[in-house]
Amino acid sequence: MVFKKRTRVDLARKILLEHISPIERRERVPIKDAWDKVLAERIVSAIDVPDHRRAAMDGYAVRAEATTGASPTNPVLLREGVDCIRVHTGSPVPDEMNAVVMIEDTIPAEGGEIAESSGIVEIRSAVHPNKHVSTVGEDVCHGDTVFECGHHLRGCDIAMLGMIGISHVQVYARPRVAIIPTGSELVPMQSEPESETNKIRETNGIMVGLYVEKWGGIPVYKDIVIDDPDLIEKAIRTSADCDAIILCGGTSVGARDYVPGAIESLGSLLVHGVGLSPGKPAALGMIDMAGKTVNETEAMPVLSLPGYPVACLVALFEFGCPAISKLARMPLMPDRLMRARLGAKIASKIGYLTYTRVQVDGGVAHPVMTSGAGILSSVTGSNGFVVIREALEGLDEDDEVDVIWIE
Repeated sequence: MVFKKRTRVDLARKILLEHISPIERRERVPIKDAWDKVLAERIVSAIDVPDHRRAAMDGYAVRAEATTGASPTNPVLLREGVDCIRVHTGSPVPDEMNAVVMIEDTIPAEGGEIAESSGIVEIRSAVHPNKHVSTVGEDVCHGDTVFECGHHLRGCDIAMLGMIGISHVQVYARPRVAIIPTGSELVPMQSEPESETNKIRETNGIMVGLYVEKWGGIPVYKDIVIDDPDLIEKAIRTSADCDAIILCGGTSVGARDYVPGAIESLGSLLVHGVGLSPGKPAALGMIDMAGKTVNETEAMPVLSLPGYPVACLVALFEFGCPAISKLARMPLMPDRLMRARLGAKIASKIGYLTYTRVQVDGGVAHPVMTSGAGILSSVTGSNGFVVIREALEGLDEDDEVDVIWIE
């Protein structure tokens, strides 16, 4: 397989991202549907939280000065309902009280001169003003900026929106990503094995689509396109209602690999051939869509991924994830890593960023397969990748490595 030019992975990714603009479409949604979306407005609180003084502990509301000198050996006796009032976590603190003594630091006592009218409480710890009291606006004050535009909403953020009385928010719409499988050898995943001979079930599409969804996009599944340049171009043109296109297969330099040429004929082929193993045939481009209105520009990113499933997955990680994240305005999350020791030597080729499948057991990363871009079971039988940088010829047994978990 010979390419006129092989681009470093980091440079190829940089070139692609420089051509991508985040989408501007916005939508108003209930806060329960805003989780994992990106705010398209600034959120300012119209209320104080809390809007009243409240107890932060179970105990007794008191005037702090009345507890001066209190200790387990020298308790202060207060009249319940007069000098102290029983409160529970979250309940209002009476205006005349300015502190709360925890229930653990008190002992209700019977008897005494006033026992018939009210109980006596032993206060066994001194408190200062506002001790165990949540003050008005302690959490959020009226007029505070709670979230800026562009904030990625997490579960805790949704709870905060509800706390300040917001039921709907404006968020950026998720990018629609067309997924187009190509190849005359493919049949739909649901096909019966006896109905098609010498064919391959198409599964790259569902794999890509699920990761697109994970990274903040909406997968738009398209039908299989046979190896025909005109049909491939037509499938790309009819995806103008999307924000990005990912094609699977037909991206190498063989006689039936028409996808890079289709991208070039419809727009700009930015990169074809990358220093990635597996994943070398990946192609990246921009398609000019005249009359396109779903984005700021008339161009959309197009990723052409290898048809071999492992190569498809690795190229998707390197280029699909950052591209979709930028379109969606989502923060690019760091890989989940585990430090491990290599259980065997791994060979790699200088000039290629190499993904090796490993199974981690007891802190040892055992290589599963170092080649075989079409062997999907080598990934499903692994729980991580060890990535070897371009400048290295491999790694030795017992080397300390970072394992990227496959999630």
